[in-house]
This record gives sequence, structure tokens and C-alpha cells, in this order.
Amino acid sequence: MTFDTQIDRRNTHSSKWDMMEPLYGVSPDDGLAMWVADMDFRPPQAVADSLARLTEHGIYGYFGDDSKYLDAIAWWMKHRHGWEVPRGGIFTTHGLVNGTALCLDTFTEPGDGVVLFTPVYHSFAKVIRANDREVIELPLVQNNGRYEMDFDSYDAALPPHAKMVILCSPHNPGGRVWSRAELQQVAEFCIKHDLLLVSDEIHHDLTFGAKHTAMALIDGISDRLIMMTAASKTFNIAGGHSGNVIIEDPNLRARFAKRMQALGLSPNSFGLHMITAAYSPEGAQWVDELLVYLDGNRKIFDAGINAIPGLASMPLEATYLAWVDVSGTGMSLQEAIDRVQKRAKIAVNHGPTFGTGGESFLRFNIGTQRANVERAVAAMQEAFSDLQ
Repeated sequence: MTFDTQIDRRNTHSSKWDMMEPLYGVSPDDGLAMWVADMDFRPPQAVADSLARLTEHGIYGYFGDDSKYLDAIAWWMKHRHGWEVPRGGIFTTHGLVNGTALCLDTFTEPGDGVVLFTPVYHSFAKVIRANDREVIELPLVQNNGRYEMDFDSYDAALPPHAKMVILCSPHNPGGRVWSRAELQQVAEFCIKHDLLLVSDEIHHDLTFGAKHTAMALIDGISDRLIMMTAASKTFNIAGGHSGNVIIEDPNLRARFAKRMQALGLSPNSFGLHMITAAYSPEGAQWVDELLVYLDGNRKIFDAGINAIPGLASMPLEATYLAWVDVSGTGMSLQEAIDRVQKRAKIAVNHGPTFGTGGESFLRFNIGTQRANVERAVAAMQEAFSDLQ
């Protein structure tokens, strides 16, 4: 298979394709699904082979002996990120939204404040509020169309009941790869205000030139740090619903282990088999090829969108999620959404769901076949043709 191979995902219980019409009014028969953050590519053959072996064996019991699974995670983090993972601190959750909820449940109390640097992945705020915690929004600032953090203003704005920070690194939806210096500032902010730090690094493998630094490699933060990683975005296996919460500090680790035990949580064996297969030399080669392909998509999408007067696609350093500002058109966001969804027939995420700072943005998923990206650009140019 090449990444150009079109795969019809309609009527396969795909959230991305089979829910686009009920949610966005865009028919999958003649429209494009560019919202949910999964890709339209098959994962490496090693992943499919691992599931084929399970099917051939024909017995789907509880997963035991996770040594190869843990070895695969440790190998991947060391070779791709220079991070020596504490094997005894790896917990498997049902994806990282579940991991986020477990961190909230374990380390905070109802009424506590949880900091988000907004705009940011929308599920964080949903889970925080559902757990009766308060979302504290500290807005990112744009500097030449690129997000940065402003810790002077954050120090002044932080309320006393804040207990935790959830960091998205690399950043979704802005595509920033935070520098080591910026991550050190985040660490110092958490230390200064006695905050726990949950670092969601689910997109850490999907970078374009900029180097991702694992927060675990930043000095002075290990006693208040919870790392979250997953193979799901990297290898397009989100349906396996398996992510990792990785904790170095023994006290935090013990608290998290006790809470998982109290809730009776254990891993999904299918997800563990897929991750073990993906975190391999074959998987690494596939990712290297994927990044070249996504980089081509990124360049085509940005050039086409930025050619439309009033639209601006934020430079993408990581992820396959383009963040497009429509404010330069002078339109309301709803008018822009109507053009995108009704004229261009593209289902996209709406910026306000990502919190303060997202009010004039739309998020486009470019993790799809090149022909779909080219089609989307042409449809967008037609939908906004009166501006050109």
C-alpha cells in the first residue's frame, strides 16, 4: 500500500466518515471528512499481521506477560525521543482522554482548578468539567502567526485554587513544537505555583523539522510530572483505545496505581498487540515515510489556503491538523463555516470548541490521501472565490 491509495471508510462505523452528516450536515457521498483526528491510512503491515495472528488463533482471552509490550514502549521512547522510560511506571489506559480523566480523578478534588493553555484540544475541558473541576483558561498569544506562552500574565492571572496544568505538547490545534526553553518555563511555572503537570504528548512522533523534547527530559519537574503518550495518532490505531500514563515519581505512581485498581481497570488486549507491533523498526520506517507524505500535504494545503484572501493557515510544526484563521475575511465564523460545509462540502472542527482564542478558527485534518487535500483546496478556493 502507498499513502495515495484511496480507502472507502463509509459505512464502517467510522466516527470521522459516518458521523459527518449528522454532526455537520456534510454527506460522505460527495463531501470530505476533515474533522476527527484520525488518518485515512492503513497502519504498518506489522500491525495488521499482529491482529491476523490473533484471529487465526481464534481465542481472545485476557492479556498476560506484558514484557514484550513494555520492551517495545521503552525501545521506541529511547530511539525516537532519547527518553529512558521507567518501566515500572507505565500504566495502560483506555486512550489518553481516559488517561486525562484518571489523572483528574486521582490527583485533584471537585472544585479544584485545572489550567489549560488555550486554544487547546477540546476534550480536556469536557473531561475537566464532567469531573466537577474548574477550567482555568490561560490564553496563548500569537507572535507573527505562531503561538507562544506569556508567563508574566499567567503568574498574575492564576487563581489560588489551581492544582494542575494539562499541557498539549506538541500543541493541538496550533501545531507548535514547544522549545526546550519554553518547556523549562512551563516546569518553573508549575514549581512556582505548586501545580501538578500532565503532559499529553500524543502527537510527539509527528513533527516536521522541529525537534520535540519530552517533558520528562526537563530538569526539576519529575516529582510533579505525569507523562501521557500513545501510538494511536502515530500509527492510526485510535480504535484500539490504548494509551500510556507514565510516572517516574514513586509517590505519584503509587497513588495512580491504587486508583486504577480501585476502578478495576485492565488493558484491551487488541490495543496492546497493535502497539507492540507498531513500536518496532518496521513501524519506525513507516513513520519516516508517513512524515514525508504529510509534509507534502501540509505544503499543498497551506499554499492553497493562504492564497485565499483573508484566510491564514498557521505554520504547522507538528500534527496533521491545520489551524485556519478566517478573521481576515471580515465574515462571522458562522458565515465561514457555512461556506466550508455547504459550498466546499468539508466537515471541519469549529474553533470555539477549543476554548478562548479559537473564536475565528477552523481545524482541518490533512491526514488523508493527497488527492483529497488537493480536492479540499480547490473546493475552498471555489467557496471563497468572490474574495479573490
